[in-house]
Amino acid sequence: MERVYNFSAGPATLPESVLLKIQEECLDVNGSGMSVMEMSHRSFHFESILNKTKQDLMDCLSIPTNYEVLFLQGGASLQFTMIPMNLLKKSKSLDLIHTGVWSQKALEEAKHFGTVNIIATGESSNFREIPTINTDNQSNADYLHYVSNNTIYCTQFHSIPIEHPTLVCDMSSDICSKPIDVSKYGLIFAGAQKNLGIAGLTIVIIRKDLLDTKDLNLPSMLDYAVYAKNNSLYNTPSSFAIYVSGLVLDWIKEVGGLEEIARINQEKANLLYDAIDNSKLFFNNISKQDRSTMNVMFSTLNDELDERFIKFALTYKCDGIKGHRLTKGCRASIYNAMSIEGVKTLIQCMNDFEAQFLKENTHV
Repeated sequence: MERVYNFSAGPATLPESVLLKIQEECLDVNGSGMSVMEMSHRSFHFESILNKTKQDLMDCLSIPTNYEVLFLQGGASLQFTMIPMNLLKKSKSLDLIHTGVWSQKALEEAKHFGTVNIIATGESSNFREIPTINTDNQSNADYLHYVSNNTIYCTQFHSIPIEHPTLVCDMSSDICSKPIDVSKYGLIFAGAQKNLGIAGLTIVIIRKDLLDTKDLNLPSMLDYAVYAKNNSLYNTPSSFAIYVSGLVLDWIKEVGGLEEIARINQEKANLLYDAIDNSKLFFNNISKQDRSTMNVMFSTLNDELDERFIKFALTYKCDGIKGHRLTKGCRASIYNAMSIEGVKTLIQCMNDFEAQFLKENTHV
């Protein structure tokens, strides 16, 4: 069967070489005589996989030694609860930059445990641009929360918006898409299913001093310190998802590391945004300096015509470009594993659809 170009926002496309490696090792991984899906998580074989994946992630992101990497479950959404439970220790308050749906979800969960102080919001622009941050709005908060890339509204912080002693970042849709300075953060979390693997695995990178939770009386399954003490093996982890992330990290290394990944991602984004900006039919209304390199929104500004294009795109093997229900239109997610060839194919599809439309509507 011929594979499509999968522009879905997540779970997202995987490198073909990773899929072939999974296929090759499905019955026997690393000479163990069994699949990772049936392997005991307490076995030497699986602990080797977990430890290698952990070290490869630390190497990939140049994670300092005073940080711990945790492999958790519950999706990134569970972190909206775990983070305030573990980090609200002194002021019982947090600062938050509000940029859309995912910061709203974090806000709603955090309110169960403390006070949320919104220091900037993009609501006035309907989240079409990154809000200006007024440092006067900062409080004596235990931590500051923001979302680095917004999959729904397709905006992105291209640098750290503001420094804080405990900066918390939701990097679910752009982790490992470019180099970052982990030392600037207290905690980074991300679902793996966009740039680092498949659904079922949540990665948490946490500064070790934040693991002091002994006075919080937390349930064991919601305590970062418990997972750190047990090397993410307090209970059965998402073993297959960890294995796949390990293969994706191998692929990133083979490509040339995060510097090269970032260059390719920028090239893809530039190609697609240039095509939209030069189009007579398609539009993008995101502030140019805030456009995401991961998720590209575009539309004909006509719902019926958008639907026609989405169906037309399937004939070019371009799948998953239907926009989110809140924003409608179209959205192409061009995560790490999306090839330049796939982006060029989508652009050709857009050009052909536009030419056909203009021919049919000569008055346009």
